[in-house]
Amino acid sequence: MKESTLNKSLHNNGFKIHRYVWIFCCAALLFSCKAKKQLIVNRAAPDSTVAKPVDTKALKLNAIRSAQANFNTFSGKAHAKLDIGGNSNDVTLNIRIKRGQKIWVSVTAIAGIEVARALITPDSIMLINRLQSLYVRKPFSYIYKFTGEQVNYQTLESLLLGNAIPELLNEGADFQVNNGNTILTGNLQNLVYKLLLGPDMKVTQTNLDNQNAGQTLQVNNSVFIQSGNRVVPSQIDMASVVKNKKIQINLHYIKIDFDQPLEYPFTIPSRYEPAN
Repeated sequence: MKESTLNKSLHNNGFKIHRYVWIFCCAALLFSCKAKKQLIVNRAAPDSTVAKPVDTKALKLNAIRSAQANFNTFSGKAHAKLDIGGNSNDVTLNIRIKRGQKIWVSVTAIAGIEVARALITPDSIMLINRLQSLYVRKPFSYIYKFTGEQVNYQTLESLLLGNAIPELLNEGADFQVNNGNTILTGNLQNLVYKLLLGPDMKVTQTNLDNQNAGQTLQVNNSVFIQSGNRVVPSQIDMASVVKNKKIQINLHYIKIDFDQPLEYPFTIPSRYEPAN
């Protein structure tokens, strides 16, 4: 049976299963309703004043932790530009997260046709490629082929919401303050990291560098918006280099919701075959 014109078009544009492995893992390294008007916020410190200096490292770390978006569930719809090794595609991502348990992602392309789906848990990663009827089912450690072992499930959750990666907020970190902004630097098991935080202690940039493994990741968070009492970036730009492979993801949330009842449907059809 011949492929449809749409199927051929999507296939020729490079939607192959291994690319989705890179997309969801390196970000790590990784809606159907009308979008509500987003409220862009002025990211000054509380009461529109520059935050007062904090005396101890422990208090500084706690101030950063308390400023991060806290949630039970998250859902977001985002327009995304994916550039993998110079092959660029525009897609829409529907992302659902149950904190600490699972990340569900649906990737749609032309005319809203779903081309891939992923379900990531702290223990496993599963991907299906609907165009080629292929699937990947691996332990979470599978992503270590593409990232350092410092990357875990919480890393992915944090990057998708613009939060600080929890492991980087440790007593070994060093602090500098410049014009009300905070710079946090440190070394975690050969991973050199640097966080830039605004006066409100929201992360504006994350830099990770593992020279021994040839891996770097830079994440920029911008255009912060408010959803209820939470402030999150609506624009998240990730640039990853893993040895000779380069990946860039530009993510723009057009709709976000917190703590709503969600479903995470994921089934591998019996006719699908495992990807090589």
